[in-house]
Amino acid sequence: MNLLIGNIGHLSVIVAFAAALVAAYSYFQATRGRALGNDDTSWLRVARGAFFVHGLAVFTVIGCLFNIIQAHRYEYYYAWSHSSNHLPVEYMISCFWEGQEGSFLLWIFWHVVLGLFIMRFNRKWEAPVMAIFSGVQLFLVSMILGIVLGDVKIGSSPFILLRDFLTDLPVFKLNPDFVPKDGTGLNALLQNYWMVIHPPTLFLGFALTLVPFAFAIAGLWKRELTAWVKPALPWTLIGGGVLGIGVVMGAYWAYETLNFGGYWNWDPVENAVYIPWLVLVASLHGMVLWQKRRTGLRTSFALVIATFVLILYATFLTRSGVLGNASVHSFTDLGLSGQLFIYMAVFSVLAIALLVYRWKEIPISEKELTLYNPELWVFVGATVLCLGAFQVLFTTSIPVYNSFMGLLGIKTNVALPADQIAHYSKAQLWMGVFVALLSGLAQIMWWQRNDKTTLVNSLTAPTLLTLLGTALVVLLVRYNGLTITPAYIVLTLAGLFGVLANFGTIFTLLRRGVRLSGGAVAHLGIALMLLGILASSGYSNIISRNVSGLLYSREFDESLNRDNVLLWRNETTKMQGYDLTYTGQFFDVPGVPGYVDKQFLFRTDDEYKALARAPIVAGGKTYYKTGDTVEILPENTYYRISYKERETGKEFSLYPRAQVNDEMGEGGLLASPAVKQFLTHDIYSHVSSVLDPRKEKQWSEEKDHVLAVGDTIFLNDYFAVFRAIEPAHETAGLNLQKGDLALQADMIVHGEKRQYHVHPVFVVRNRLVGRVPDEVDDLGVRLSLTNIDPTAGKFTFAVSTTQKDYVILKAMEKPFINLLWSGTLLMTFGFGLSVWQRGRKGGSPAVADAPALVRAERPQSVS
Repeated sequence: MNLLIGNIGHLSVIVAFAAALVAAYSYFQATRGRALGNDDTSWLRVARGAFFVHGLAVFTVIGCLFNIIQAHRYEYYYAWSHSSNHLPVEYMISCFWEGQEGSFLLWIFWHVVLGLFIMRFNRKWEAPVMAIFSGVQLFLVSMILGIVLGDVKIGSSPFILLRDFLTDLPVFKLNPDFVPKDGTGLNALLQNYWMVIHPPTLFLGFALTLVPFAFAIAGLWKRELTAWVKPALPWTLIGGGVLGIGVVMGAYWAYETLNFGGYWNWDPVENAVYIPWLVLVASLHGMVLWQKRRTGLRTSFALVIATFVLILYATFLTRSGVLGNASVHSFTDLGLSGQLFIYMAVFSVLAIALLVYRWKEIPISEKELTLYNPELWVFVGATVLCLGAFQVLFTTSIPVYNSFMGLLGIKTNVALPADQIAHYSKAQLWMGVFVALLSGLAQIMWWQRNDKTTLVNSLTAPTLLTLLGTALVVLLVRYNGLTITPAYIVLTLAGLFGVLANFGTIFTLLRRGVRLSGGAVAHLGIALMLLGILASSGYSNIISRNVSGLLYSREFDESLNRDNVLLWRNETTKMQGYDLTYTGQFFDVPGVPGYVDKQFLFRTDDEYKALARAPIVAGGKTYYKTGDTVEILPENTYYRISYKERETGKEFSLYPRAQVNDEMGEGGLLASPAVKQFLTHDIYSHVSSVLDPRKEKQWSEEKDHVLAVGDTIFLNDYFAVFRAIEPAHETAGLNLQKGDLALQADMIVHGEKRQYHVHPVFVVRNRLVGRVPDEVDDLGVRLSLTNIDPTAGKFTFAVSTTQKDYVILKAMEKPFINLLWSGTLLMTFGFGLSVWQRGRKGGSPAVADAPALVRAERPQSVS
């Protein structure tokens, strides 16, 4: 047992906590009772030193935690419960933030990084802003403190020993120093490259929301009620872009990994991230309005504070255990719910109280807004975003409401909607309609002087093109035998208007020689996303309908029997527009491109090792020779499905993944899809049922055949030729010793489409006879060499058969889903473009002027 690394890590957590406390108090004293920027230098030096110590301690904690994971120190509960010996290095990184403690540590890390940037680039605002930063760090570090004071537990330490966590296990009573040889491993669904980059991106987005919040609170505190917007706005823009990217990364991970057929399932944990992002984007618009048009400052204050409070609420939702029965991937309660509630309550109450106290002092605009003011429509757009966030927040919070009323002794019967996807989607799609329409309208109006004539002239072209485009879409949909509802027509119209209006704005600006508007690009991306969601979700088409007239199993539900196709191994089956052939099971072999046919591998007692039964070749390169030991990743089996388009004859193969996992309940199948991307659609396939590898195969009674070399026998629909008898190879895992006699038969079995080499083995060791049968999984055939008559040259083979291998597959066509992903890229580019433009203008994102989600300066001349 290595206790030193854990002691260093835990001590570093305590140092980080103490240093954050010192930094918060010292920054407070440095600025207390003083004008902004006129700080007490002695307190400021102490504060900076304390924050540097805090940062160093946090980096030490991270190093220690990753060490216990990477070095497989299973004496620690965190390493044992999240990693395993055979996990690739990149997924060990995912192990770091799979647990609650690691995710809090990731959040703390980003705050340290951002704090150092603020100390470097915002010296004038450093003391009040960093006082708030350090206070937040104090609470966050307390979540991983892991100390007990009397009957009160403060935080959950990532360095707790396994024997201290699982105290009731008998093994620790017999041997307190017992260390498991392997860990439980990383959740299979998290073994995906998106889980390496998605959580850090998401938590960076979380951390970035603290920056505008800290500036806003500092502005209220120091009565700098207008000056805070300029330094805070670039950070808000970066936060909106990063958090939005994090949300979409999660959506794409779900699309690639989960088998519900989409990318967003309105799970409460998804909602908990989506809500603050909407409000953050709304606050960004409000800040732009104040910075450029001197209106909406109170709204900006309220929305910036609301964004951070919602981040805290999201943390409470996902980590308190309150969503345990409502979400499939919320964290369980580690006894931190009380701390989380206090954390949320302290900052919420203090921030709201300060805002109320200063409310009457916050400047308001005397300008009267009319229908021809773009500011009005930007404000309306921000309101729509907030209303959309409130609709999701209200429903997602039902479990919280029930729990709260239960604590008061009041039993409530409020239930979540039966069809949550429909409940959320109806309201959110209409929010998307208004956002698309308003973004196009506001962009056009922002760049010109508006009156009735100029507005009609500028809206005529995009409106006519939108109407024509919508009519064309309706005709094409109906031409293809599909229906389109009035609601979908409105959604299409809004999306097209958003695309055309924003594209027109971009074209006009470039023609005038004005710099490209990051806001127009971002809004163009959002409009494309709306169209992509509309097409891919509304017209997702199941192409694997069961047209055989047969019921696969009475144990299956109706949808599985109706919407899936049964594929027998190596038999071609027709499916809408395609001929499908299931051609076998494959394993992932580290270092070998693609996947390796399971039939080329002989499994050994070590489930992570196999022997190569034939040369393993990929791309013309031989990676393993016959008899070599091969490292494999056995958790997942990949089922190769060959697709052939009947019209064009084009072929491609997909490898949907499946894992039989007891934790998945009845059926125990954890399946991930395989996706084939085309320009206009995706083919999305996943297996719904397979032969359970945990169950022994049911073989028929063996039938003996006496053969000589060169003889042929018939095996059901196939035939086999006995070619030769030869010394056995180590590929069967015999561990041959001196004096052993081992012979193997070389038989060729002729299947429907290919030939199979089968090598049943006959072994004599210490006058005892052993037999190692060989199977052809493709054909469901097993052969054993049971007897040898060397005098007569005869060999006895026992043949038995089993049910042929199969998969039940669901396949869907997702039309125009690339509009969603390309729109996401455009939105990201728009945010990035605005950050870059602000950086050029101001020299640094941290000191730059207001970013342009909508460009604020008017052109010099407007015709």
